[in-house]
Amino acid sequence: MGVRSSKAVDPVVSRRYSSESEAMLVVRRRPHMVNGGGFVVSNSKQQVVFTVDGCGVLGTKDKLVLKNGDGNDLLLIRKMGGMVQALNMVHKKWEGFGYDKEGTEKLLFTLKDPKESCLVQHGLIRILVHGKPKISTCNIYNNNYVQIRGSFAERDCNIMDSDGRNIAQVRIEKEMEEMVGNKKDLYNIIVKANVDQAFIVGVIAVLDYIHGESTIC
Repeated sequence: MGVRSSKAVDPVVSRRYSSESEAMLVVRRRPHMVNGGGFVVSNSKQQVVFTVDGCGVLGTKDKLVLKNGDGNDLLLIRKMGGMVQALNMVHKKWEGFGYDKEGTEKLLFTLKDPKESCLVQHGLIRILVHGKPKISTCNIYNNNYVQIRGSFAERDCNIMDSDGRNIAQVRIEKEMEEMVGNKKDLYNIIVKANVDQAFIVGVIAVLDYIHGESTIC
């Protein structure tokens, strides 16, 4: 699907989870009563490419695990809390950890909880991407952050690079909404070519938890 591109961008989780063309992913929520909640992500061939486990599966609040289609852990995402003494307030954030070749955790991104952050103004959430990206005109992470604009709850939001270019969209087709009856149960993530899909799904997992949906207890 989409137009192929020869440009390459630095991945956050792994280049393995990027595609040379735009990808349409389908997110289906798992029932809490049967599977402990969380959600499953499939590609256009109806193959499961990612799963997200939350509190109902892990038995721990404020923790998420993203796995690939083979069941291997890709991301451990935790909600952290720290005291900002200068402002005399508690500052909460979500941190996403990947793994190096030895299996050691490595901090990949940080998302400030919108309920605790002024960055939620005008529907904008900013995600800090860690590491030292290469200097490149086609590197979406040059300025070390991406941002979310719109409403995840309404399944109508964009994930953009620091220059405001869309790298992913959350959408629901009218026919899909009519079929399932609840827009939160089945929706699409459209990921641009050469963008790390695992990272995008990890961000969606945090949004799901923040909005009290499939990954909470």
